[in-house]
Amino acid sequence: MTPAQKLAGLAVLILALMAVAAGVAWQVQDWRMGKQLSEQLSAQSAAHQDRLDAITNEAWRQQKAEQDRRLVTEQQLAIQDQQHTKELSDAQRNQARLRDQLATADVRLSVLIEDSASGCNVPTAPGAAGVVHAARRAQLDPAHAQRIIAITGDGDNAVIALRACQAYVRAVAH
Repeated sequence: MTPAQKLAGLAVLILALMAVAAGVAWQVQDWRMGKQLSEQLSAQSAAHQDRLDAITNEAWRQQKAEQDRRLVTEQQLAIQDQQHTKELSDAQRNQARLRDQLATADVRLSVLIEDSASGCNVPTAPGAAGVVHAARRAQLDPAHAQRIIAITGDGDNAVIALRACQAYVRAVAH
C-alpha cells in the first residue's frame, strides 16, 4: 500500500468518523429536543387542564346559584299564591254573606237621592243619625241589589287576580 492510498484510506476513515459523530450528535440533539418538547407539551397540557377545571368549576357555581335563585322564586310564588288564594276565598265568603243578608232582608242597599232644587243634600253640621249626610235615600229592590253585589264581586275577583298576576310578573322578572 502506497502512502497515497494510506492517506486516502485515512481521509475516508476520518470522513466516516465525522459522519458517525454528526449522526450521533444529531440523534442526541433530537433526544434532548424531544424531551424538551415533551416537557413543554406536558406543561401546556397541565395548564390547559387547569383552565378547563376552573371553567367547569365556575359553570357549576353559576348553575348552583341559578338553582338557588329559582328555588327562592318558586317559594315566593307559592307564598304569594297562598296569599292571593286566601284573599280570593275571603272576598268570595264576604260576597256570599252579603248576598245572604240581602236575601233575608237583614241588609238593604240604598242610594242617595239628590234634591235637584238645592243641588246638594249635605247639611252644614253632621247629624248624629249616621255617617251619610244626605237627607233622602231610596232602597233598592233586593233583586237589583243581588245583581249589584254580583257585579262588584266579579270586580273584586278581577282586582285580586290582577294583583296576583302583577306579583307573579314582579317575582319572575326579578
